[in-house]
Amino acid sequence: MAQSFLPHSAQSGADTKTRGEGVVMAEMDPESATHTEAMVEEEEPFFSNLDLFLFSLIIGIIIYWFMSRKKPEPIPEFKKLDTPAPTTRETSFIEKMKKTGKNIIVFYGSQTGTAEEFANRLSKDAQRYGMKGMAADPEEYSMGELSRLSEIENSLAIFCMATYGEGDPTDNAQDFYDWLQENDDEDLSGLNYTVFALGNKTYEHYNAMGKYVDKRLAELGAKRIFDLGMGDDDGNLEEDFISWREQFWPAVCEHFGVEASGDDSSIRQYELKVHTDLNMNKVYSGEIGRLKSFEVQKPPFDSKNPFLAPVTVNRRLNKAGDRHLMHLELDITGSKIRYESGDHVAVFPTNDTGLVNRLGEVLGVDLDVVISLNNLDEESNKKHPFPCPTTYRTALTHYLDITNSPRTNVLYELAQYASDTKEQENMRKMASSSPEGKALYQSWVLDSSRNILAILEDMPSLKPPIDHLCELLPRLQARYYSIASSSKVHPNSIHICAVVVEYETKTGRVNKGVATNWLKNKLVNGHKSTVPMYIRKSQFRLPFKATNPVVMIGPGTGIAPFVGFIQERGWLKQQGKEVGETVLYFGCRHKNEDFIYQEELEEAEKNVVLTQLNVAFSRDQEQKVYVQHLLKKNKEDLWKLIHSDNAHIYVCGDASHMAKDVQTAFHEIAEEVGGMTRTQATDYVKKLMTKGRYSQDVWS
Repeated sequence: MAQSFLPHSAQSGADTKTRGEGVVMAEMDPESATHTEAMVEEEEPFFSNLDLFLFSLIIGIIIYWFMSRKKPEPIPEFKKLDTPAPTTRETSFIEKMKKTGKNIIVFYGSQTGTAEEFANRLSKDAQRYGMKGMAADPEEYSMGELSRLSEIENSLAIFCMATYGEGDPTDNAQDFYDWLQENDDEDLSGLNYTVFALGNKTYEHYNAMGKYVDKRLAELGAKRIFDLGMGDDDGNLEEDFISWREQFWPAVCEHFGVEASGDDSSIRQYELKVHTDLNMNKVYSGEIGRLKSFEVQKPPFDSKNPFLAPVTVNRRLNKAGDRHLMHLELDITGSKIRYESGDHVAVFPTNDTGLVNRLGEVLGVDLDVVISLNNLDEESNKKHPFPCPTTYRTALTHYLDITNSPRTNVLYELAQYASDTKEQENMRKMASSSPEGKALYQSWVLDSSRNILAILEDMPSLKPPIDHLCELLPRLQARYYSIASSSKVHPNSIHICAVVVEYETKTGRVNKGVATNWLKNKLVNGHKSTVPMYIRKSQFRLPFKATNPVVMIGPGTGIAPFVGFIQERGWLKQQGKEVGETVLYFGCRHKNEDFIYQEELEEAEKNVVLTQLNVAFSRDQEQKVYVQHLLKKNKEDLWKLIHSDNAHIYVCGDASHMAKDVQTAFHEIAEEVGGMTRTQATDYVKKLMTKGRYSQDVWS
């Protein structure tokens, strides 16, 4: 590569040099011409007028050519110097902290926004304890500066770290994770730190990232000033965080010898600016990153610059029943987007317009006012809570999460706007860490699935300013779906398989899943037919050797990645490659209702692309039958595939029940057929996971 590059570079240099020499020669021409003229005069003293005229004309042309050629050159140079350099983002968090008088920094590794939200809450808390904090994205700063934090008196680094997938760091914490792994000689002895981990107990690698950061910082000499906090999203993540935070701040005060200021008043982070005469071309209308990025699309496409993919297919998969399972196809032609079977597609949904309009009515505001929310901390990298300037309608439609139950900090901040003392008291109680408060929040907010609109409707005296509400609500996040296609077969198309979420709450309201209902209404060739999307790479991959057998377990929409796997194995066979056994375990409620992709699967079985198609119809008989029961039924065959034939196992779907039950079934197979003890069987399956032969793509 270097050899092919160097001649090109040398050639470029030669071209430049030649052009430079041409300029020098032009400058020399008038001088050499005058010298020649003097010599001619000695030999030929008589010049005709015509000769003089022609000679002057030639010199004039040369000078004119030279001047006209040189003249334009300084102009762009002058403009270039005169234009202010683009503002470079400060990558030194130490310098920023010194400049702004901050002593606490809260780093977050966040995939869905929760860790970032917790980090913002902790940085706000610092003010109540007589300190100054800032939330920071590790992706934006040089993390090698952690050793310098001791330069700031009473300094502390807090890490709110979420775990993604199978124990992986979140996208924005990947570089930080790599840095921790690679720098064994780093001395962090002057660093005070604590970690709060966010995860889900139903996953095999519960809070792996938080645990790793906590352990690794200690190994590098940093001082842990408070115990690792463990947040479990399968239980009550908010309660876990509040309980940890309640003990954390007194420990910090004790460590640094400071007293809490006792100031529990609301602290605003942003100030409102209303625009009355702004050109609408400068107003965000739903773009995630760059203004007008949905009108002029430029690759590469990612989380900050999604591609608007046209929907070419949107069909219902189930033949009957009250649920709506759907198959969508997104056209990525010309986008330069590449994907592999097993990857995830992220889509940016929008909130239901009816919900947005109702919020406007309840709050009594004009949603089409153009506003900006500007950070009061001018040094902050985060200038706005969402793209600004924009309208309240756009913010509530595209940027803010209005369907999930609000967290306790939102209730606490909004309580001041309730004119009824009882309602105000209840809101403050729910935001407290008292057992009664926690129980009330659990029953009245979480168990009743009340979103912000339901809370406003059920507390009539609560009338918050809409700008403060918009500041407090979390960002509407992208939703991830396992891709249900193979790029070998569908290079210009990405397929999604999903079930529409819709349910009645305890209050009698009907709650609808944001993304699935939005996708359901995407009309093919209609005015709503594009989806902002990007690809998130996954470790959920087919074996490198096609001859390895694969065992795929995916009930319901968990079949999605396996549709892609089957397509790819079929494509490999068509290319004349030897392909190992391809075994699928699928489950649904009724054969005649929700046996999705039935025709495709039966065709694959007929063509021996699928060597085994095992389907559990859970409700077609008196006793329920699930995929784990079929696994046990075929235990001898499965054990041979796994133990003797080096098969790879893949599980996709529900994490809380199905994935656990399937894993238990494999433990029992190892005991019953492999003659192992329970401990040996558990270790055997764990080793399969470590070797990448037991992969899970699960959700709770």
